[in-house]
This record gives sequence, C-alpha cells and structure tokens, in this order.
Amino acid sequence: MSESQAGAARPVGVFDSGVGGLSILKALRAQLPAESFVYLADAGFAPYGERGDAFVIERTHAVVRKLRDEHAIKALVIACNTATAAAVHLVRTEHPDLPLVGVEPALKPAVALSKTRRIGVMATRVTVTSTKLRVLHDSLKDRADFILQPCDGLADAIQNHDVARVRALCEQYTQAIGPFGSGAGEVDTLVLGCTHYAFAWDTLQALVGPDVGLIETGEPVARQTRRLLEAAGQLRPGDLPGHTTLLTTGSQQALQAAAQRWLGL
Repeated sequence: MSESQAGAARPVGVFDSGVGGLSILKALRAQLPAESFVYLADAGFAPYGERGDAFVIERTHAVVRKLRDEHAIKALVIACNTATAAAVHLVRTEHPDLPLVGVEPALKPAVALSKTRRIGVMATRVTVTSTKLRVLHDSLKDRADFILQPCDGLADAIQNHDVARVRALCEQYTQAIGPFGSGAGEVDTLVLGCTHYAFAWDTLQALVGPDVGLIETGEPVARQTRRLLEAAGQLRPGDLPGHTTLLTTGSQQALQAAAQRWLGL
C-alpha cells in the first residue's frame, strides 16, 4: 500500500457533546459510503450548550487531541454547533494540517428558502449568544427578520430520549418564536441550530405545520467534507463500505441505543 493510499484509509473523526452529531454522521455515511468514521460523543461532559466558552474550548481541544493521537484521523467534523461557535477558529490554528469542517445554523439557506422573510432559529444558549452567530446574523439581517430562540434543556432531553419533555420543550420554544405559516408576518422557515434537534424533526414539523420549511445542516456538512477530502487527495477508494467506530465519555449503552434507533447501526 502506498503512502497516499495508507493516508486515505485513515478514518474521519466526528465529534459532538452527545448523540446529536449522529444526525451529521448519518449524512456523512450516505455521502461518503467508502469512508471509515470514528464518532466521539463527549457525553460525560454534556451538555455543552449551557456551559461557558472556556469549558467548551477545553473539552474541544481534549477531544481533538484524543482523535488525532489515538485514532490518527485524516479529517475532523465538529458536529456540534456550540463547539463550532466557541472553538473552531482555535482548532484551525492549533491543527493547520487537519482538514476541518464545523457546523453553524443554516441562516443563508433559510434566507434563500423563506418567502415571508421571517425565520425562526432554535439553538443552544451558547450558540445564540456567540460572536460567530452574531456576525453571521448581522451579515444577513437586511435580507430577513430572524427570531433567535435559545432552547435550554432541549438537547439534553433529546440526548436522554425523554419523549414527553422533548415534546413539551418543542412546544414551548415554537410558541415563543411563532406564529408560523405562509402569510405576511408569519415565520415560514425554522432553522434547527443544534445537531440534536434533527432528531425532534417530526415533533417540530407537527407543531409548526406542513407549510413551514425546516432546515438542518447534515447534507451541506457532508458535501463540504467530501470537497475537502477530494482537495487533499484523501478520499478512500473502493466500493466496499467503511466501518464506523462509536466512542463516548459517557454511557456506551446509551450511545449504541441511539445509533441503533436513529442510524440503524
């Protein structure tokens, strides 16, 4: 095996504070079926979304070092909006040789989709108050009216598969954003600004109605990951599917159950 082939055979690292990043992993596996992935859920230190930046930065650095040192990853997807907002620029500086993709609330695609020009954004409190989101929002505020809604507790409820609490919190936060609909002054597009929230898709769609578009970031992130791997000459060749390794600093049983429930792994 040549050096370039050996490099391409290395896995892609994917990391989130919990199970939410499995929504990104699902899109990555569909877009890049030949690739192998190492998914790390930092559930022992979750939730990130209600912690300070310093804590999130410390954990992000620790996770990235672990994935590089112990699993020799060839690229990294930070499948966590909170970690991206707080730390992606620092990871780029510390690991300039590592192809890196972060996630951010899909405000630009929402602007393209919305007809009423009123867009709801559900995210963790850290993401909503981050400089990264503020800069993105300010660059688009002349094109649409964004209602930024911090959703305390929702990621944790999804992480713990607390169906009743997920429903109650989704109802609380969509009511705070609304009214939803396709009429003038109504919110016709809802951005899911935390990777966990994709697993509440059906609940949210039922609450806001069928005319409201929901947007999450899995497919755009997967496409960008493919572009970076191609540019680096690191795409894994062959038709055989890669393998996926699931790691966590929390309960392995809970992660396995979530992966089976949502990905069929």
